[in-house]
Amino acid sequence: MLFFSWQETLLMVMAALALDWLLGDPRWLPHPVTGIGKLIAWLERKLYGFLAKRLGGIILAASVTLGAAALTWCVTAAAWQVHPWLGYAAHTWLISTTLAVKGLKDAAMEVYHPLMRGDLEEARSKTGMIVGRDTEHLDGPELTRAAVETVAENTTDAFVAPLLYALLGAAPLAMFYRAANTLDSMVGYRNAKYARFGWASARLDDALNWIPARVAGVLLLAAAWLYPHGSATDAWKSWRAFAHLHPSPNSGIPEAAVAGALGIRLGGVNRYGGIVSERAYLGWAKRPLVPEDIRHAVRLLDLASYLAMGGLLCGALAMLF
Repeated sequence: MLFFSWQETLLMVMAALALDWLLGDPRWLPHPVTGIGKLIAWLERKLYGFLAKRLGGIILAASVTLGAAALTWCVTAAAWQVHPWLGYAAHTWLISTTLAVKGLKDAAMEVYHPLMRGDLEEARSKTGMIVGRDTEHLDGPELTRAAVETVAENTTDAFVAPLLYALLGAAPLAMFYRAANTLDSMVGYRNAKYARFGWASARLDDALNWIPARVAGVLLLAAAWLYPHGSATDAWKSWRAFAHLHPSPNSGIPEAAVAGALGIRLGGVNRYGGIVSERAYLGWAKRPLVPEDIRHAVRLLDLASYLAMGGLLCGALAMLF
């Protein structure tokens, strides 16, 4: 089946979000993003240095995103030909692989638990698995900041954006987005190697995340209003005051909102391969960062996902009337 009704798409997206809540990404199950990452690495080796860097980067971005969407369409179409219910199942599972609410929460809590035990070495190791910055010399507050920033930023990348694109185009469009986001995480850096080669990937990711980042900000404001340890008013003020200072046109929104909601300050000095990168501060340091802020950030993500499911459920119920 080439196109679904909006009712069918809505139900598949709801099922995919529920599946992600329950199972996340089981390690024993092959994951499409792993294949996308291997494809990016292979094409990078073929294209980097063979063509003009910007042209090679454009070809890389177009090939990976369109290829991922096309392959997803072929798989789901083949499943539909076998049986319509298999087609629905294929779409639902593939959409769930583009979401990572449970995986993001679990990864953050793997930093939280050793921090609470005072085991900085394990906390540094776990933090290094979810951030690109150097972690070997980070202290407790800096490890906390890294984890909170990751949860906040990925509220857009791992949750809101793939959800919205799945609503617009089911599994193929959600996978198109996931491929673009993976490209950005692998080659979308502003350094000597990737400034030109990764330009197309970075700009595509910025464009695709423009609306989702703002939707994520609104969901986080609502979550902060519901959360006993959050402040929706301060989240909104922080968004307005600080989000534009972030080098990304999108990431600053959820990060500033979470910082304001929790009364903490994010941003500051990071090191990448020994190179210092200074980021603008986001939020007001009403108190020092503590490991418990990781749990607070996770709860805000939880609430944002519940609110999104509630909105989807309202849409589903509207179908009955």
